[in-house]
Amino acid sequence: MKRTARLTAILDLLAAQGEITVEELVDRFGASPATARRDLDSLAEQRLLTRTHGGAVAQSVAYELPIRYKSHLRADEKDRIGRAASALVAPGSVVGLSGGTTTTAIAAALAARDDLADQPLTIVTNAVNIAAQLATRPDIKVVVTGGVIHSRTYELVGPFVEQLLRGIRLDVAFIGVNGMDPVDGASTHDEREAAVNRIMAERARRPIVVADSGKIGASAFAAVGDASLFPTLLTDTGLSAAYRTAFQDAGYEVLLAD
Repeated sequence: MKRTARLTAILDLLAAQGEITVEELVDRFGASPATARRDLDSLAEQRLLTRTHGGAVAQSVAYELPIRYKSHLRADEKDRIGRAASALVAPGSVVGLSGGTTTTAIAAALAARDDLADQPLTIVTNAVNIAAQLATRPDIKVVVTGGVIHSRTYELVGPFVEQLLRGIRLDVAFIGVNGMDPVDGASTHDEREAAVNRIMAERARRPIVVADSGKIGASAFAAVGDASLFPTLLTDTGLSAAYRTAFQDAGYEVLLAD
């Protein structure tokens, strides 16, 4: 395995488990202990993990792992959510997309549609990776908010974003989050992203939270909104029956992407 792929795999393991050991990396990748230690040291220098005796932990990672290291986690679930979200969008609609790996999957599903030539979509996003992904599609008008770029999530945040969003209307907005709980509602790791997500949802006739089932029951640092802001949750079929009932009791419409 090439070193770049191995480093990405190490971060994936860290995101899933919270901690890893040198012995585990040796067994999993067939690398020598010295190579495994060098890999962990390199990632620690980038402040992507914290080294411990014999391994590493994720507790000191700032906010979250960069989006490029998370893009293929639960990829199948996110692809299904992307296709289900795309099916909710009528030709000619104005669509808001926040940043995140799930909304990136939605952008890919929208870009694959062949029914937009006569009624193009308008996509409003604060995610520069999504804007770049859609920029070559002549039947999609891409509106990018201003703002300061967040290096880990590729999202634009700050007052410039909020100013633009307050001046527009959206038919539907898909808001990606880091946690979704029936009681606490939607939340993100960063308060600036939460503020942008909240305004984007407020400007939409139909705001929808999109979250794969791995984020259900989790609560992150900054609250975005509950069922009073987001009447609809779109997730995958990994959602348990108990959580589905809890969300419905809290006032959410629950849509499952299969």
